[in-house]
Order: sequence, then C-alpha cells, then structure tokens
Amino acid sequence: MGLRRFLSLPVAVVLIVIGFVYHTTMFLVIEPWLSLSTGSGLLNGIFFTGLGAMALFCYVLAVLKDPGRIPSSYMPDLEEAGLALHEVKRKGGDLRYCQKCSHYKPPRAHHCRVCKRCVLRMDHHCVWINNCVGHNNYKAFFLFVLYVVAACIHSLVLLGLSAIQDLASDSELQTTDGREIPVSSSLTSSALVKILCAVVLLPLLVAVTVLLAWHVYLLLHNKTTIEYHEGVRAKWLAEKAGHHYRHPYDLGIVKNIVSLLGPAATLWFIPTATGHMGSGLQFRTFYDLSSPADSRSGG
Repeated sequence: MGLRRFLSLPVAVVLIVIGFVYHTTMFLVIEPWLSLSTGSGLLNGIFFTGLGAMALFCYVLAVLKDPGRIPSSYMPDLEEAGLALHEVKRKGGDLRYCQKCSHYKPPRAHHCRVCKRCVLRMDHHCVWINNCVGHNNYKAFFLFVLYVVAACIHSLVLLGLSAIQDLASDSELQTTDGREIPVSSSLTSSALVKILCAVVLLPLLVAVTVLLAWHVYLLLHNKTTIEYHEGVRAKWLAEKAGHHYRHPYDLGIVKNIVSLLGPAATLWFIPTATGHMGSGLQFRTFYDLSSPADSRSGG
C-alpha cells in the first residue's frame, strides 16, 4: 500500500521539482561558476547535496510511513485517573467512538475521510504526500519542510550570486572596437533554465516558509492543525462562560519540543529517531505534570 502512494500527480510533481532544482543548482550554477574541484565549489556542492538528500529522505518517509493505526483491540482505560476526561465527545459526554470504523478513538485520533480510517494524533491529510500526517510520520513531515526551506534559500542565494557574476561577465564581452562577442546558444539555454528555476523557487520558498512557521507554532504549543481549530471554538466557549481555556496537551515549550523531536538535541534533525514518541494511544497533559501519573508514557 505504501508504494502505491507514489502513484499520485502531486507526489510526482514534488519529485520532479526536487530533481529539477537539484540539477540546476549543482550542474548549471555551482559547477560552471565555482567548480566542484575547488574548495568553495566542493563545500557548496556537499552542503546542498546534504540538504537535498535529507529533504528527499524525509519526504519518502512521510509518504511511505503509516501515520498511525488504532489497534482493533483498543479500549479506553476508564480506571486510569483523568484519562476519561479527554476521551469524551464534546456533545453528550459519551466516549469517543467512530461509527465508520466501529471502534473507540484514543485521545487526539480522528477519522480521515480520504484514507477512510482513523489516524492517531492526526494533523491533516496532505495531498502532496498522498498520505495523512499523523503520529508516526509527523516528524518526517516537519523535517521535510524544514530541509526544503533551507535548500530553497541556499539555491536562491547561489542563483542570485551566479546571476550577478554572469551580468559582470556579459559587460566585458566586447571587442576593442566595440563589437559584442556573440553568446553561444548553450549559454542562453543555461540562463533560461536558471531563470525558470528561480521562478519556481520564489513562490515555493514563500509557501514552505509559511507552512514551516505554522508547524513551528503548533510544535511550540503541542497542537495539531485539527486541535488548533477545535481550540479556537473551545476558547471562545470558555471565555463566554467566564472560564480560562488551556490546551490540555501544552506541557510548556521545552517539553513540547521534546515530545516531537526527542530528548537528545543531536537527534532532532534525524527523521528516524522516533523511539521517544510512544504508541500514540496515550499522551501526557498539563494536569499530569503535578501528579504521580507523570510517569505515564507520552507522545
């Protein structure tokens, strides 16, 4: 099933754009301008290749990884103190039960109409990975966006500096009698490809930077996109009733970051370092921080 997710037009577009930007930056910018045989050219080539490789690796993981499936044997633990408080419907107070999947839903799980099943800690369904973003692949998705932003910035900087160098060179392409030396067709086609690459990169950088900023905000508050929208209404209702609303899974900035990226900062940027994330069936809340139940496994 995982490999079938690559049989999608948006996924094909992403892979084509990654390949096009990498080829243009490496072989039409770095190699002709700085040369990979020199120190600066080699360093830029290695750094950009590293960013591209990590972005591609994170992307493949986000596409292939199951976002999180609810075990068929799952039942809410009603005896565990405080847990049932977060496992009831907003209306009626009944236990959260998915009529379409015919099973109970753990905290933060939601039914995806596209995938036609419930997903653990569901954030959203993303057409660009042809998959849901959930508990098991959220870190890979987050790091993919991060590496893409870094790669786009690096590529645009190199394209800009290369363009300045080309303009400076063109101004010198004149003979002593004022006649211009004709520019070869290969040089012209190379310039057109670089311009096209810049045209692709500029709106892409804006889009992924906004997306990254959004998910950094969610990370710092330990929210999903779904929980953000639910929280807007919950906060409004709470304030209307004269109460203070706080997102129950917001543990503080440091604990929120650790819950997603892991306790070791050296592994934050490794998408496969997810051993700290738990099963996705239980998550600590800020109520747990002052109670003995804080030892419960988190997400």
